[in-house]
Amino acid sequence: MPELKGLKQTWDLDIFFPGGPASPQYAAYTDELKKDLQQFATEVKTPCTEVATWVERLTKLQRLASRTSYARAFISCHGAADVANQAARQLEGQNRQMGALLGTINTLINDQMLSLPQEEWVSLLATPELADLAWNLEERRNRAKDMLPAAQEALVNTLSVNGYHGWNTLYNQITGSIKITVEEEGVTSIISPGQLQNRLSHTDPVRRAYYMDLWDKAWDEAADTIAVGLNQMAGYRLNLYRARGWEDFLFEPMRMNRMKRTTLESMYTAITQNRPRLVAFLQRKKELLGLSSLGWQDVDAPLSGNEVKLTYDEAANFIVTHFNRLSPRMAELAVRAFQERWIESEDRSGKRMGGFCSGFPEAQQSRIFVTFSGSKGNVATLAHELGHAYHSWVLKDLPQMTKGYAMNVAETASTFAEVLVGDAAIAAAANQAERTSLMEDKLRRGVGQMTNLVCRFVFEKAFYEERQKGDLSVARLNELMLAAQKESYGNALDRWHPTFWASKLHFHNTGTPFYNFPYTFGYLFATGIYAHAVQAGPEFEDKYAALLRDTGRSTVEDLAAKHLGVDLSQPDFWLSAIDLALAELAEWLELTQK
Repeated sequence: MPELKGLKQTWDLDIFFPGGPASPQYAAYTDELKKDLQQFATEVKTPCTEVATWVERLTKLQRLASRTSYARAFISCHGAADVANQAARQLEGQNRQMGALLGTINTLINDQMLSLPQEEWVSLLATPELADLAWNLEERRNRAKDMLPAAQEALVNTLSVNGYHGWNTLYNQITGSIKITVEEEGVTSIISPGQLQNRLSHTDPVRRAYYMDLWDKAWDEAADTIAVGLNQMAGYRLNLYRARGWEDFLFEPMRMNRMKRTTLESMYTAITQNRPRLVAFLQRKKELLGLSSLGWQDVDAPLSGNEVKLTYDEAANFIVTHFNRLSPRMAELAVRAFQERWIESEDRSGKRMGGFCSGFPEAQQSRIFVTFSGSKGNVATLAHELGHAYHSWVLKDLPQMTKGYAMNVAETASTFAEVLVGDAAIAAAANQAERTSLMEDKLRRGVGQMTNLVCRFVFEKAFYEERQKGDLSVARLNELMLAAQKESYGNALDRWHPTFWASKLHFHNTGTPFYNFPYTFGYLFATGIYAHAVQAGPEFEDKYAALLRDTGRSTVEDLAAKHLGVDLSQPDFWLSAIDLALAELAEWLELTQK
């Protein structure tokens, strides 16, 4: 692999449409797209009776879906990199309108599928031109049975643009406008929540506590407004569920993730059984940090007071080197991402919080968004998002409809990349001190998946149970979050973060309900895949690619049975995956015993 030098930390979006949101080329692209969507919306109102017409319409539908995704990705990337960009914000509204129209088109097509007699439906699926779409078409038809009549669903799509999805937009606007005054070495500066979040893992416990005070204060001040949005978003969702006859608020998350409730329950049962091991890690970390009390801000703190920071170039080479040891194809894609400026990583104010990977299907490229300050956590996030990019690249030649993989398996490829980098780094450690440090970093991320991510699920489940009866106050939201954290962390902390429901953007995502358990699923599933990869050796790349290519056209249970030979609905797989994730825990506890 080539050595990467002089990498830029801002992404190149002009390759798609030069000039940003004001690009004339983008305007022309979306004008044509809107016209084509409107024409197709009129066309699909006429019932489809001929097989040739079905093939033509499904082909056109996939092209429009790809083009719409391309337009949305371009503007959302600009909006994330500069939350004050008014032009991007306005165009995001335009993209939601196009997305709603595409949703209406899908609803009409699904309704027509549902009206086909079974014999005609079977004949349609047997058409050679649709063979690659058969599984997805069957899924669409079955899902249509659980929806409102087409006209009502079309109205829901239209009203959601300025109603339901508006709450997500408002949250991003509120959090993007938060400014925090910080005192550092006698200098006062104004920073964003994303920048402050990076500082929460400072090496100095006094500074961490100071930053945590600022963090809590910022979210306390914004909590009243954010609580209104959270309550209204959830209320909308619950009312729509009732209208559709969905009695269980977990019905949609399970369906979206193509998994059974028994699989989710088995995973959480396995985690609960292993909670003493998670607590043991946290208690030892408290000792090693020399703290009398362990706070929320200390969980991700480095154990060494002199944590080595990596430059962006160093992080890039570190990731590529370790990708290459097990997956040269992943390494090649990562090199391309770094060299061709697919990544926005600059540490500056005015950016959205968090990280993401956005696909540009028309160009067969991706764009990655992070805020990089040189920490191990930042390196892990980079590897994580590059895993998403690799997943998209593996699917690039498949029909658009088969690329719609669920969030839980989407997190598999990304988390696999994290595990790969973490384990390779441990194996290549120069000395015992470095090995111990890297083991702690890997364990910390694994423990986080089974504590932090689990507390999000526990909170959200409790929130939706109570929200069915009415709005929840800030005080009650804080109580539910505190209870969820204490349960998930086994009371191992002394300072908590009650307004986590406000600071974590995942709770406010209107596109994905229960934006939490898929991460834990992906982490443990990826750990299991990694074990298979090590055993498979050179054959791994083809097997892994085959698994990823099936992620958009299979339930997770069938995916695991076909490619790994395991039953996800039973605790055995999850228990073995946790054992693998915590494989270094006993050694680390022994090495760090005082």
